Amino acid sequence: MKLGEIRHPERARFGKPLDGVRVLALEQMQALPYATQLLAHLGAEVVKVEPPGRGDSGRASQPAITDADGRRVGATYLRNNLSKKSIAIDVGKQAGCDLVRRLVPHFDVVAENFRAGALARRGLGYADLAGLRPGLVYLSISGFGQDEASPYVGWPAYAPIGEAMGGLYEPNREEGRPPPVVVAGALGDNASALFAVIGTLGALRQRDRSGEGQHIDVAIYDSMVAINDMLPFMWSMGLPPVMCTPRHFALVASFHARDGWFVVACFREHQFERLARTVGHPEWTSDPRFATREGWAQQRELVIRPAIEAWAADKGKLDAARQLCEQGVPAGPSNDGADLYADPHVQLRDMLIEVPRPDADTAMLVVGNPVKMSRVAEGPVGSFPRLGEHTDEVLAGTLGLGAGELAGLRSSGVIG
Repeated sequence: MKLGEIRHPERARFGKPLDGVRVLALEQMQALPYATQLLAHLGAEVVKVEPPGRGDSGRASQPAITDADGRRVGATYLRNNLSKKSIAIDVGKQAGCDLVRRLVPHFDVVAENFRAGALARRGLGYADLAGLRPGLVYLSISGFGQDEASPYVGWPAYAPIGEAMGGLYEPNREEGRPPPVVVAGALGDNASALFAVIGTLGALRQRDRSGEGQHIDVAIYDSMVAINDMLPFMWSMGLPPVMCTPRHFALVASFHARDGWFVVACFREHQFERLARTVGHPEWTSDPRFATREGWAQQRELVIRPAIEAWAADKGKLDAARQLCEQGVPAGPSNDGADLYADPHVQLRDMLIEVPRPDADTAMLVVGNPVKMSRVAEGPVGSFPRLGEHTDEVLAGTLGLGAGELAGLRSSGVIG
């Protein structure tokens, strides 16, 4: 899917679920920007507030490209800011905070992911802004939430910290070795973003019924505890962390094919029986070594791997997975970027958006909207904004500021 393209145009007449909803986002890095990008996919107008000069800290990430304005822009920013408007306001200055407060009555949602309490100390917390906009929905994402009773409330946090504290790493730690860190990209950020979107939609729905707004408080730590729900459950049952993974009570592993790796996931007896027949070893079904799921795991390296990899040696990883799936054995190729780009399912579902690079004749691939709705067209998606690209447009259009006032704010460094 390309920028500006509309897929399923016959659905466009229905509009989008969040048409008319305005979001003022004081955001940086990934957790909140990914959430507001999803809200933009659903039709919301997202106005992003960035510090003049340096902008969202995600702009400083690596790798980076050169934007049309000559600034270097990092990957974290590029992946999480499609279809937004950027205004450059310095909320480190009182005049900048005052300007944000003037904007608030014109927005349905104010969203922020500063460290807990940082904006409240500048007069931009929920209690400060709720009276300016009846029914205001105020969304906060932070490492540990806004509750001052938490022992971690003031701690800084990136996704790996929440992932570690939420227990994602210990079940996968091998004896005598350190836990693996960052096992799934920015999982902590994107999972928190999903909970934030759910909370925002719920709060908007409740406002429709009651007329009242509220403060949504999402912590990365909480989100990781929720994602990793098996760990506390298994512990409460008296079982070790390793029971949260299938390594010891199922056959879940990657196997090598002619052109790469594919994954097999057998959790039930009928699946293992079908696997055994498909790879040419029906005798496994009567072999006492494979009588239990624990037995499958114990024999994985010594017996099962050589047999499956011999069967797959002349097959591509996708073909091997397809043949297993046709027999009812859950399997799939271990894909890289090129595989995803070529995959017909990914293309059909518009899960990659081609974003032209301003400094090269190639396109970057940003993930699309995974929420598919029968009365919502896909797109059009707008590009990521340049720093402060829409400052004058938003302030003039929303607040009616004239050229002279804009010039004065710019000369004093309040806007950029």
